[in-house]
Amino acid sequence: MVLTPAIAPVNEQLYGLSELKLVTYLSPHHPQASPFLLEPHTAKAIDAMAAKAAEDDIQLAICSAYRSFERQLAIWNAKASGQRPVLDANQQPVAIDGLADDALIDLILLWSALPGASRHHWGTDVDVFDAKRIAPNALRLVDAEYQAPGPCAKLHAWLSVHSEDFGFYFPFQAHLSGVRPEPWHISYFPVSRTLLPQFDRHQLATLIANSNMLLKEAVLARLDSLVDEFVLRVAAPNRATV
Repeated sequence: MVLTPAIAPVNEQLYGLSELKLVTYLSPHHPQASPFLLEPHTAKAIDAMAAKAAEDDIQLAICSAYRSFERQLAIWNAKASGQRPVLDANQQPVAIDGLADDALIDLILLWSALPGASRHHWGTDVDVFDAKRIAPNALRLVDAEYQAPGPCAKLHAWLSVHSEDFGFYFPFQAHLSGVRPEPWHISYFPVSRTLLPQFDRHQLATLIANSNMLLKEAVLARLDSLVDEFVLRVAAPNRATV
């Protein structure tokens, strides 16, 4: 494990932080030597959990960790403009031509966060896969990959039993979150639970208003309800975490 201090410019005003302290981290089992940015406690916990998973023949690897506002904005704008697929609740592509702004916003938010409101901005949340059974360039991050007989089914079953032993859990679960269930997305609860209550929706409104975000007028018109549903409504761990 290599942890090198780093500071990421990630809208600290949204959480009452003077700065966000992260470390660079090389994911275990990842075939590419590209470092990710993570919150330090999260990095140590993911390293310990990956070592334990390896004992059960699972190569737990990260495919996404910290994500900047600019990166989340690019994802949002690509979907809003049709350059990137927009999926419905069943992960089927939707033709967005002719959709009302509110309908398109609701579709995007099923799988992608508002820029400035992604849990990936914190460095506590990661998307993971089983590097022994699928290559990162083949990974699509869809339910079928994490259900039997998918390549990450064993990993998901293992995480469902063991992740909370290391402080991680699934924040997006059926009927418990506005975002659709994501069996690849885990959150380090001991730190992430301290950030969500500090979220400042007024600062988010200012940030969005000053950006080149597509659909921002429609988003700002209903920002309070969107934050309540897609930011604040998340699942809780099944039991106390470390």
